[in-house]
Amino acid sequence: MKFTKKSHSCVRLEKDGRTLVIDPGNFSEPDAAVGADVVLVTHEHPDHFDEGRLRAALEANPEARIWTLKSVADQLTAAFPGRVHTVGHGDTFTAAGFDVQVHGELHAVIHPDIPRITNVGYLIDGGKVFHPGDALTVPGQAVETLMLPVMAPWNKISEVIDYVREVKPRRAYDIHDALLTDLARPIYDRQIGGLAEAEHLRLAPGTAAEL
Repeated sequence: MKFTKKSHSCVRLEKDGRTLVIDPGNFSEPDAAVGADVVLVTHEHPDHFDEGRLRAALEANPEARIWTLKSVADQLTAAFPGRVHTVGHGDTFTAAGFDVQVHGELHAVIHPDIPRITNVGYLIDGGKVFHPGDALTVPGQAVETLMLPVMAPWNKISEVIDYVREVKPRRAYDIHDALLTDLARPIYDRQIGGLAEAEHLRLAPGTAAEL
């Protein structure tokens, strides 16, 4: 499986000539989802869900489909009837040759005064990849590659480290990193790499790795 890091929390997975994209939000490239056969969206926040980017993907490929939670699906279903599927925690499905399990229900706490919204994570191909969205969801089964929300208004580095320790992936790649400056990256690399008990990796947007 080929993994391409797009900006912020957007990732692109390719295998057997098919493409799956997760969370093409407004911090991602305008064409981040173009060419996708499947698009998964974890929640409604604009850095993960951008309607214009999803429309571009579905218009570019009439066979493309979206799987997401209800709050996002309700905004797209009328424009793309039959092409938007609603999922929730515990659901499983296969799309374009990718086996997907849905894990999680709520966004991480930003502040006690801010109501929590729904958020789901996606486990791909039996644990090959897990993308949790904006939550520190533990899927309860083996994970080979964890997409790690490394820096956000709702987390701190100790939580990030403990999350990797709890999931126990073979490797963790940084996502949710648009707010992390280049000046601070060595601090995160050193602390997560030294304490998280898994290989800690990051890719520049547009670069790829084989999983």
